[in-house]
Amino acid sequence: MLQCCLNGTRAIADHPALPVSPAQIADDVVSLATVGVRSVHIHPRDLTGLEALAGPRIAPTVARLHSVAPGVGVGVTTAAWIEPDTSARIDLLAGWGRLGTGRPDFASVNVHEDGWLAACELLTSAKIGIELGVFHLDAATALRAAGLPAGTVRVLVEVQPDEPLAALAELDRLLDELSWLDVPILAHGEEGGAWPVLLEASRRGLDTRIGLEDVLVLPDGSPAHDNLDLVRAARELGADE
Repeated sequence: MLQCCLNGTRAIADHPALPVSPAQIADDVVSLATVGVRSVHIHPRDLTGLEALAGPRIAPTVARLHSVAPGVGVGVTTAAWIEPDTSARIDLLAGWGRLGTGRPDFASVNVHEDGWLAACELLTSAKIGIELGVFHLDAATALRAAGLPAGTVRVLVEVQPDEPLAALAELDRLLDELSWLDVPILAHGEEGGAWPVLLEASRRGLDTRIGLEDVLVLPDGSPAHDNLDLVRAARELGADE
């Protein structure tokens, strides 16, 4: 599977095609669906363009995607940097089960963040699938100790180094530590590590992802026009085959 990560934490000024509003995100997802993308990861924003976790803020975007691209799975983030107070963040997630068509299909939960197991329990009770984000070896070790939460649909190996060789070495270390898993693994890198990790993940038969959240340039270093441009480049490299 090749997932597209549309916007992430990027500022609006970072790229002229960064989708932020529900309409912009929906336009991107419709175009991605035409080339076979069936899974997207988005960071919904509030009216000021800031990332949001509150149900009334994420639901309009998710509902719009379900309407215009019914065959595409829609995932969102639960990242602690959006709401650092753990209790407040958990309270926000507790309301997601009541979002109707605005309820995401899955959500990423970062294993290194406080309250991650409570977040998983709430998502499972709301019938929202879980993508577990593993950013480093400590998180991989913690996941093995805790065991795989019910409702986990995949584990994200989120390689942090942005230098290509360092990114590939980190990918090896994380995959070794997670070799016990029996769910799909999606591996991806960021910035300079994005394309090398995508290539290696594809070579290993793992799921992977690409999009403006992770990288703003094509494999040759030229600026990407938009998310569709990045997906097409990934397909040319053999991702999702």
